[in-house]
Amino acid sequence: MTDVAAHVADLTLRSRAAARVLATVPTKTKAAALRAAAAALVAAEATILAANAADVAKADASGLSSAMLDRLRLDSGRVRAMADGVVAVAGLEDPVGATIDERTRPNGLVLRRVRVPIGVIGIIYESRPNVTADAAALAVMSGNAVILRGGSEAIESNRAIHAAMVSGLTAEGVSADAVQLVQTTDRAAVGAMLAADGSHGGAAIDLIVPRGGKGLVARVQAEARVPVLAHLDGINHVYVDASADPAMAKAIVRDAKLRRTGVCGAMETLLIDRGYGDPDGLVLALCDGGCEVRVDSALSGRLPALPQATDADWDTEYLEAIASAALVDGVDGAIAHIDRHGSHHTDAIVAADPAVAERFLAEVDSAIVLWNASTQFADGGEFGLGAEIGIATGRLHARGPVALEGLTTYKWIGYGTGQIRG
Repeated sequence: MTDVAAHVADLTLRSRAAARVLATVPTKTKAAALRAAAAALVAAEATILAANAADVAKADASGLSSAMLDRLRLDSGRVRAMADGVVAVAGLEDPVGATIDERTRPNGLVLRRVRVPIGVIGIIYESRPNVTADAAALAVMSGNAVILRGGSEAIESNRAIHAAMVSGLTAEGVSADAVQLVQTTDRAAVGAMLAADGSHGGAAIDLIVPRGGKGLVARVQAEARVPVLAHLDGINHVYVDASADPAMAKAIVRDAKLRRTGVCGAMETLLIDRGYGDPDGLVLALCDGGCEVRVDSALSGRLPALPQATDADWDTEYLEAIASAALVDGVDGAIAHIDRHGSHHTDAIVAADPAVAERFLAEVDSAIVLWNASTQFADGGEFGLGAEIGIATGRLHARGPVALEGLTTYKWIGYGTGQIRG
């Protein structure tokens, strides 16, 4: 493809036209289209798996890590899971058109604030071809047109999944332009999407959602001229208060770190109240689970065989079986540490004292704050939101798991009877 900018501009222009139509499509029609898309995914399983095998072979030959290969690889079960996810989105409550609030002014003017689609959403993602189906389903159900730009390592898989999804959608009357895939692997396409702010007479992308590693997200946040919904790091903490039940604390700490070490909700730093009765037991529970624990000087004096944490450890998202641990002066020390080193993603407190817990919940400025629960619950499905487009840690528009409602904005509608402001 010789003119990447022109390709992206064309996709954006067609997406804008499709978004205007899709915004008014009834819930029943969108749901039927998604169910047809799910059936098309199942019917195209052999084609999708053949395309994926080609991607995996190429990626393996190029030296892609085993973790990335696992994210890339599809099998029959994963294809069926993709289809099931699309069906699940079709069954979710449609936020479009919902009244958020309503008021009648003294002059009789009725004002309603109602949910509407954002418009055109660009999704830039890596490795996981299932994002193609998830993102398309969430966009359609929330009334948004979407432009998908997957990683070069999954291009054949993404093309096959996209083709199946579109065949199902169009069979039920949804325009193919509502879900478009960037067909080039040229990295310039990412730059063109990030610059699509509608200036110079071009159509705009209203929101960019990056799904991938830190390098991708950092580039998107640095270069985008359109709004971005994302998180850069998941430097998540579990604070164990002196009042915590020891068995509960040990179970939560182990799960928060070791259930899945590579997810953005995994605990990276364990903070323990100096007044807690068995700090060594918490640390050793992680070690017994195969985790390398890097400890502060206070814990190092108690557990001299463990490596000592450096300043960089407190600011590191490991995404593997490594954690840092420190003793802190109660909830004040925990809040101060999280404020200094946290990434506003997910933080948890284990405590039996409700006053301590409520203070932690109120003062820790993260998108998700939990009491007596593992940080691994940082997931749209676990929140009852269905599929998610990602976790957002900013303070505007949406925070935490972003699902259908997070892909809408609102407008005010006024109903008058001739009122003027003379």
